[in-house]
Amino acid sequence: MTTSLNGGCQCGRIRYTVEVDNDEAGMCHCRKCKKATGGFAAAIAMVKRSAVQWSREPDWYTSSPVGRRAFCSTCGSPIGFAYIDPEEALMDLYIGSFDEPGFFRPVAHGGAESLQEGWLGTKELPRHRTADSASVAAKWKAAGLEIPE
Repeated sequence: MTTSLNGGCQCGRIRYTVEVDNDEAGMCHCRKCKKATGGFAAAIAMVKRSAVQWSREPDWYTSSPVGRRAFCSTCGSPIGFAYIDPEEALMDLYIGSFDEPGFFRPVAHGGAESLQEGWLGTKELPRHRTADSASVAAKWKAAGLEIPE
């Protein structure tokens, strides 16, 4: 059974709808994905290229001799990765670009040669809500906006 999910960039210029076959996702720890997303790993959902419908084609840049990355040139949001090979049926969409990232559950680590153990198993670290930071909350209030999730 497939599920239809929506997503896009931070500014909303690029939106997509994708039919996913399951809720499985992974984390890629390779250096290319870390650099492309600015994170300790890239949280990804592997989807069929043919299952992605774009509201407008994202911007793409060639990130290696074998791959290219989708992004928004207006807000800079990274959106996904695809191999350059046009015969490749699959691509990755970054979990953070989905409107409902909580739909997915991690099932595997890729690029494990660059995995940083210290960033895994952080369940015991203190947690701070954005709204509880007085200085951050004041900035959003001064802008006349609600604190985003």
